[in-house]
Amino acid sequence: MTVIRTKRRLLALAAWAATFGAAAAMLPAPAMAKDLVKATLRLKWLPQTQFAGFYYALAQGYYKDEGIDLTINPGGPNLLTENLVATGADTFGLSGGTDSVLAAIDKGMPIVSVGVAHQVTPFVFVARKDGPVKTLEDFQGKKVTAWFTGANYVLFGMLANKGIDRAKVDIQPQQVSVTPFVNGDVDVITATWYNELYTIRQRVGEDKLRLFKAEDYGITFPRDTLIVSRKTAREQPELVKAFLRASIRGWREAMKHPKEAVDTVMKVAPTLDRTHQEFMLTEAYRLMTEGKAKTDGLFWIDPAAVQAAEDFLVKNGVISKPVDVAQAFDASFLKAIPLADRLP
Repeated sequence: MTVIRTKRRLLALAAWAATFGAAAAMLPAPAMAKDLVKATLRLKWLPQTQFAGFYYALAQGYYKDEGIDLTINPGGPNLLTENLVATGADTFGLSGGTDSVLAAIDKGMPIVSVGVAHQVTPFVFVARKDGPVKTLEDFQGKKVTAWFTGANYVLFGMLANKGIDRAKVDIQPQQVSVTPFVNGDVDVITATWYNELYTIRQRVGEDKLRLFKAEDYGITFPRDTLIVSRKTAREQPELVKAFLRASIRGWREAMKHPKEAVDTVMKVAPTLDRTHQEFMLTEAYRLMTEGKAKTDGLFWIDPAAVQAAEDFLVKNGVISKPVDVAQAFDASFLKAIPLADRLP
């Protein structure tokens, strides 16, 4: 009896296996994991929460979800993102701004901007309320420091729009430290909303400062521009779209989970001051969601703002000839992403 039962079981198992095998053969084969495309993102500066959305997207696997094996490379004082992207050393770059992109293209670098992070000028000019500078006209005869990487052009525009001869202002290149301003050796200093301004407020006092915003004087320079080489834009458009989708998702989710976003950045740079980084994250995202970003989404390219910047740079001899703004700043990759997925 035992032998008969065993044979019956074996026959039943064989029939079941045959039936299952036939059914399984009719099912679609499991999707093979697609090969990831290796790419790099070069930042404009060292790791900090100004770039939190990118780091968060990387940590959460959003780039891999889009088929990209991304490496984030930090920037620094001696690195020019436009050069690195133009030469193919990096795939993507977060560069200085509209001014640096247009200047690079004017020099013949084959790059194109596919998105703009900060929709308005991300820095202000700061004076002491109890000091001699009360108005923009008071800049004349005073020592003013600015970064000669774009902030100086914004200052030139502000002065020009008020009819002030910039030759009458003692404009000096700005150092990394804000100590000269804190010590009273400088009358006006340039400060990003998210970085130097925080330090100055801590050392001088928020209520003791007078701020001069570029937009109050008819100047806007959108900055923190996402760039790729023209070759990448032409030959790998789907890669560019995928990178933008993952980056936008990273920023949106980072602001839903700010503590985790700060944690992610501080794992990369553990010596950063957490309170400062929390402040920076909030301010950086505010700059990203100003202007047209509210209706057209993160990293939006505002043609009017870019054209105004180009006109100013040509007028003031910063670039030698007009640049085709529509070619230099290509919003088609962003437009390929549904608006609902781009909005802050």
